[in-house]
Amino acid sequence: MEITKVEKKEKSIAAVTVVVSPEEFDEAVNAVYKKNRGSIMVPGFRKGKAPRKIIEGMYGKGVFHEDAINEIAPQAYAQAIKEKELKVVASPALEAADVGEDGSLTLVIDAVLYPEITLKKYKGLEAVRKGAKVEDYQIDAEIERLRQRNASLVTTENEAKYGDTVVIDYEGFVDGVPFEGGKDVNHSLEIGSNSFIPGFEVQCIGAKAGSDIEVNVTFPEEYHAKELAGKPAVFKVHVHEVKEKILPELDDEFAKDVSEFDTLAEYKENIRKTLQENAENSSRDEFLDKILEQITAEMEGEIPDAYIDERTQEQIEQFAQRLQQQGISLDMYIKMFNIPQDEFVANMRKTAEKQLREELVLTKIADLENIQVAEDDKEAEYEKLAKQYGVETDSVKSFFDVDLFENSIRVMKAANFLVDNSVALPEPPAEEKTEEKPEDKAEEKTEEKAEDKAE
Repeated sequence: MEITKVEKKEKSIAAVTVVVSPEEFDEAVNAVYKKNRGSIMVPGFRKGKAPRKIIEGMYGKGVFHEDAINEIAPQAYAQAIKEKELKVVASPALEAADVGEDGSLTLVIDAVLYPEITLKKYKGLEAVRKGAKVEDYQIDAEIERLRQRNASLVTTENEAKYGDTVVIDYEGFVDGVPFEGGKDVNHSLEIGSNSFIPGFEVQCIGAKAGSDIEVNVTFPEEYHAKELAGKPAVFKVHVHEVKEKILPELDDEFAKDVSEFDTLAEYKENIRKTLQENAENSSRDEFLDKILEQITAEMEGEIPDAYIDERTQEQIEQFAQRLQQQGISLDMYIKMFNIPQDEFVANMRKTAEKQLREELVLTKIADLENIQVAEDDKEAEYEKLAKQYGVETDSVKSFFDVDLFENSIRVMKAANFLVDNSVALPEPPAEEKTEEKPEDKAEEKTEEKAEDKAE
């Protein structure tokens, strides 16, 4: 097997020509014959006992060639990559396969090479960087969310009000006819959760245990069930119970119950620290994204379609796995949100291409700036991940391919270099806004559009 030519084509594709000797190809053909002869019936021979020449005489000399080529092409490709030190990034394509009169095989394999890019200016670029100041109201809002999660529900004889939970039976009708998915019993509904059709929850306000009410709503025009979209509906509702939400007292005992801190003051300070770190990370990431957008817009070099296709497929598979963890299939998601399949794939491809372009830029910067990864860098990242996932450091090390892990750190260091060598512009002065209070937002919730669960 000899690599006779590597011809560079457009979009980082290299046509690799490999010549397989008659002896090697005949050996591959013979291997295929042995593998398949048991399934070939030849008159006068027991199944699996017909000689190769007899079978080739009946079906043609090339009867085993296609399978033999499929067997030998990956070997030829692997040898070419190693021998010619090709850096490939996607699956190859077999461009041509010709069997010569002497029995030799000539393969032309399109290898997808790591794209070579050229950068223009990448240091000293300017972009607006968002501030990262944490306000007191943000800390209060975080604590209030935690209070809400730790609230208890107590049955009451009072009329239902905003924030209460009603336990209901309901059945929906459109033009007087029940519709599929519009019925449930003993359903717990928090008024103001926006979990039902807009307008449903607010009409439960004032209901008492044992009462029967009619709720009149109109399905949103963009409702996922097209047969219901934009139509008025009537729900007959029976209220079994009204439950009032009792919030825990905001004191040191509350802090002890929900955290490892002994006082509310300590807990608030920890929340401030966490929010500050999150705000700084968000500000830094948005700033980096703006700088990368400028660089990728000016970079020269094309990304192979096959490279983008493979990354797109990876993105789709990862997205499907995340959905599966929530008990939703990808098909269900696409139907639920009425997204055309080609549009979904196109959006995923756009995201994949953006990701690849940024990775190429950061890797190129790492090369140009001779950024290296030391053992201390790797150990620090292992420890960070171990803490994040609550496992031992040695366990984390077993999760990752060493080369890929080291490359990811190198890309991160290049990103840090880029941030440090860019100019952060202050945010333009904004019009003074009155901060919305949580109780103001609460009053608006029942009027907002939300995901419908009265299916």
